[in-house]
Amino acid sequence: MSDNLPLSGVRVADFTRVLTGPFCTMLLADLGAEVIKIEPPGGDDTRAWGPPFQMSEGERESSYFLSVNRGKRSVVLDLKTEAGMAAARAIVGKSDVLVENFRPGTLDRLGLGWDALHAEFPRLIYAAISGFGQAGPYRDRAGYDVIAQGMGGLMSYNGEEGRPPVRVGVAVADVFAGSLITQAVLAALYQRERSGEGRRVDVNLLEAVISLGTSQVSRYLAAGEIPAPMGNDHRSIVPYGTFPCGDGFINVAVGNDSLWRRFCAALELDALGGDPLLATNEGRVARRLDLNAALEAGMRGFTRGEVMRRLDAAGVPCGPVYDMQDVFADEHVKDQGLAVSVPHATLGQTTVTAAPWSFDFERPPVRRGPPALGEHTAEVLAELGLE
Repeated sequence: MSDNLPLSGVRVADFTRVLTGPFCTMLLADLGAEVIKIEPPGGDDTRAWGPPFQMSEGERESSYFLSVNRGKRSVVLDLKTEAGMAAARAIVGKSDVLVENFRPGTLDRLGLGWDALHAEFPRLIYAAISGFGQAGPYRDRAGYDVIAQGMGGLMSYNGEEGRPPVRVGVAVADVFAGSLITQAVLAALYQRERSGEGRRVDVNLLEAVISLGTSQVSRYLAAGEIPAPMGNDHRSIVPYGTFPCGDGFINVAVGNDSLWRRFCAALELDALGGDPLLATNEGRVARRLDLNAALEAGMRGFTRGEVMRRLDAAGVPCGPVYDMQDVFADEHVKDQGLAVSVPHATLGQTTVTAAPWSFDFERPPVRRGPPALGEHTAEVLAELGLE
């Protein structure tokens, strides 16, 4: 499978660090690209982010770094030196794609910007990630996930009603922007097959968060309504969200009136199922608070496992609320092999998540573990004929 991956033969010069850029280049590596991660002498910032660290015989690696750098080779270069710049240009010259997430203008000042490289390497695809874009009043601001979640409106409608704003518990601005830039790179590679010329593509965290808002953004643009937080409830569907059972929490998604009738029958909620005021979704949305309270009272009389069995049998979409230990103990997650043990230069072994795709019903293998700092410097430079 590893020789037949979609991006086999594509080389990526990875000048990124922290999360957005490394997430993108990790996905490209999963798809078969050869990714050369170019790090400064101190390494990617996230190598020091912790705890937690994975420890082995006195060595330690940041779990944060390990999470987004599988499949890559690490080369340490000091771009402030002539030799470092020469090596960087040699890597770029042999690459199909360059990905960077410096502040706008940083690589231009080093001679590694789009204009200079496109003139010399016209087939190179140049992918830039920033906090706020390459132009505009906020161009020079540093971009971090929490800043983008706040300025993109996400924190204003996330969380519980009546509580202070809260960010999403994973860095969704970074991860979504990383996914978007990956899509743009793939599109540019496809276009290059027809045109023979590389393109510059840009994504920024603020626009990624605004785009992520979808229906919430549309409520404002189309109707002038400013979305407010509702916890786990859905603005347009009831019941849809998180409910307590006798021994844990469960999510249910009753997306139409037929599901509502099956839901009530499965949980023996005959009075609710027979109420004509609740027969339509519109009626249930209008009576959200009272209905949710009645459902909570009714579901507390069952264990989570019993609710799951009853709703599964009735064909009602549902699922338990897991912590991370529950996730990787789940029979389906184990069956699909979503946790993969891979070799590591200093740790011996480490465990990473599997690639999130399948091709012809086969998941791409994790071809390399996350690299130790500078692990492949000599190897890569020797391939380029450099000391």
